[in-house]
Amino acid sequence: MITVNAVTSFFKRLRGGGVRQDPVRDWLALVTLSAITLLGIIVWNVWAFDTVAQGGVIGDPKASPSSAVDTVSLDAIRAVFEERAAEKAKYVTGVYRYADPSR
Repeated sequence: MITVNAVTSFFKRLRGGGVRQDPVRDWLALVTLSAITLLGIIVWNVWAFDTVAQGGVIGDPKASPSSAVDTVSLDAIRAVFEERAAEKAKYVTGVYRYADPSR
C-alpha cells in the first residue's frame, strides 16, 4: 500500500501541480548523478584493467582444457595449408601464369 501511495505521489509531482519547479536544483541533481555515474565507470575500468594486467580473470575462470588433442583434425588442417602452399609455389615458380586484364 505504501508503494502505491509513493508511486501516485511521484506521478502527481511529475505533472507539476504539487511541487514548485526549481531548474537549478534539477540540473544540480542531474549533474551530480552524472558525475557519480562517471566516477563509478572510471573506478570499474581501472579495477578491471588492473585485474587483467596482473594476470587475473574477470568472472568465473574457465576450466583447464583437456590434454587430449584431436590429431585427425590437425592433420586435415595441415593438409589444407600444404595444398595452399603448393598452389602458391606454382604461381611463384611460373607454372601458372597470371593474365593481368589491365595490360
